[in-house]
Parts: sequence; C-alpha cells; structure tokens
Amino acid sequence: MASRLLRVCGALRAGRSFLGLGPLRLSGAARCMAVGGIPTDEEQATGLERKIMKALEKGEDPFNMLAPKKHTGTKEDPTIVPSITNKRIVGCICEEDNNTIIWFWLHKGESQRCPSCGAYYKLVPTQLP
Repeated sequence: MASRLLRVCGALRAGRSFLGLGPLRLSGAARCMAVGGIPTDEEQATGLERKIMKALEKGEDPFNMLAPKKHTGTKEDPTIVPSITNKRIVGCICEEDNNTIIWFWLHKGESQRCPSCGAYYKLVPTQLP
C-alpha cells in the first residue's frame, strides 16, 4: 500500500514538471515552517491577551495580576491597595499560620487599620488600561 502511494506521488511530481506546471506548492504547515518557523506566542496573541503581554513587557501590571509589593503595614508605610472605585473589600491574614481571613471595607482617603491585627492599608485610585 505504501509503495503504491509513493509511486503515485512520484508520478504526480514527474507529470507536473513534465507538463511545465513547476514544482508542487507547499501546504499550510510546510509553508509556515519554510518561511520562518513556528510563530511565537507574541506573534499569535490578539485582543486582550496581546494588551496584557504588551503591558507586561513595559513593566506594567494592567489588571493587578502580580503579587502586591511588600510593605511594612505601618501608618507611615501602609500596604497599597489599587482600586477603580472609591472602596474595595480587603482580606487580611493576620498571622502566617492562621487560616482565617479578616474581611473589611477599605475606603478612599486616609489609611485604615485591620480590625484584628492593626496592619495599615491605603486605597489608591487607578485607571483601567
């Protein structure tokens, strides 16, 4: 079966060049590999994924996907919480080995304390990209 397939392919190639039609054209995958290889993620990304990748290349965090920067949580150096509104709900894990989260509302303005451990948080307005 395979030998018949090879003979037919060989005959088609020979017939095309004999008829003056030129060599066989490459199909989609082979054409892609011949031109420049497999496209990278950056070349294939579109829409929202492309916006996020471009922002991350510039060092920006468009949708607060990365871990927040570490702050001491004191009144002089509160933990910064970005928000697109005037308030945001915040969860504080007061002790490292604790599995309870203390939830409270953080409002725009002065820094506020966690009701349980006393760590300071400050809401900072941000814009969507």
